[in-house]
Amino acid sequence: MSEPFINKVAESGLITLDLEKWYPRGEAAVFDMKDYLFMGMILKEKDFREALKQMDWSVYEGKNVAVTCSADAVIPVWAYMLVAAYLQPVAKEIVMGDEKELHKALFLKNLSSINLEEYTDKRVVIKGCGETPIADYVYMEITKILRPVVKSIMYGEPCSTVPVYKKK
Repeated sequence: MSEPFINKVAESGLITLDLEKWYPRGEAAVFDMKDYLFMGMILKEKDFREALKQMDWSVYEGKNVAVTCSADAVIPVWAYMLVAAYLQPVAKEIVMGDEKELHKALFLKNLSSINLEEYTDKRVVIKGCGETPIADYVYMEITKILRPVVKSIMYGEPCSTVPVYKKK
């Protein structure tokens, strides 16, 4: 008789961590200060304050909002603070920067919510490929987060991994 098939990967005790689980979700929007510049260069306080008062902020309801200025202009700090004061009650999240910076900030925030107890003294494989492209900074950040608690970190798939860290 032939011997039964033994799944060594399943018996190895490896935990696969799929970073797609923490991929930012939700609709994103951009609030661009350039739309409020006088002659494309200057932010006039009185006009800016009035424009913000008249604005329909409900368009940002429940959205992740990037606050930026795509024009080459000097924007006073209080202007960003003022926009945040209006956005905070309606937006899900607010980040100063463009859409890429918004995405990064949200991803890092999501990663910070990982329950480290699930990974303490475990052998963890960070899944290397999937449906959603994951930026390199995410892999570096997850390594920084997990290294203090795990037994080992590997990259790839349970059947073919690259060792990254092993506790001594």
